[in-house]
Amino acid sequence: MNRLKIEKRADVIAHLVRGVSVRDTAALTKVSPTTVLKLLEEIGAECAVYLHYNMVKLPCTKIQADEMWSFVKMKEKNVPPYLKGQLGYGDTWSWLAFCPDSKLVPCFLVGRRDTENAIRFIDDLSWRFGSRVQLSSDGLAIYKEAVELAFGGNVDFAMLKKRYGGVRVFQDGTTKRCRTNEFSGSSKEVVCGRPDFAHITTAGVERVNRTSRSGVRRLARRTDAHSKKLANHHYMTAIFYAYYNYCRIHSSLRTTPAQAAGLERRVWDIEDIVKLAA
Repeated sequence: MNRLKIEKRADVIAHLVRGVSVRDTAALTKVSPTTVLKLLEEIGAECAVYLHYNMVKLPCTKIQADEMWSFVKMKEKNVPPYLKGQLGYGDTWSWLAFCPDSKLVPCFLVGRRDTENAIRFIDDLSWRFGSRVQLSSDGLAIYKEAVELAFGGNVDFAMLKKRYGGVRVFQDGTTKRCRTNEFSGSSKEVVCGRPDFAHITTAGVERVNRTSRSGVRRLARRTDAHSKKLANHHYMTAIFYAYYNYCRIHSSLRTTPAQAAGLERRVWDIEDIVKLAA
């Protein structure tokens, strides 16, 4: 089989991390969709390994955690009874950690939104820092058990609990009755340690979620470009966060997150990502 030149491989990956679907990438780069998927698998696997082993001894002191919904193969309501609960069919969540200072994404996990995956995700996160961190998450209850098992109390952990529906009270005293799915307020709960209340937020990681949906076509809502295979979903996620950490210059930092965290001295090209699988 003829092997594409590295410039051509980088061109394919550049389209994928900028929100182009597999078939459109194939048409624009003049390769077959099968070739695009093979590159996705080959480079995505290497990106996942590289991120896992190089995101260590990080200088982060504040971390935000969140989950981003997507689906594989079909939406949850369309999954037949004999496939219910099987990973790779229906709802699939991307667990994501984010450092608001360096804008770094130190780790992620693709899986179900359950206790088992919460424990796996937080356990993977817990050993990546050189000092004690402040961890903020949303109000998902399973985080408490996961953080206790992974950190053992050696963390400042708080949860931001959002409310939907009911009555919203504004600072000037006025009120508004909200719809069932409309945000009406939030509260902060300290779980362990002594977190700084001013930094109990998930705004940064939620902004990364929006960036991810813009950069990964299969994460975009209301589209037929969703993942048809769980492995490809994982590979594309790994490629995008490798690109986000090492190639994409953050507007507020004027550097990449990897440079801000001291992991790299230069800005990567997409060819550097492709070379991981050389």
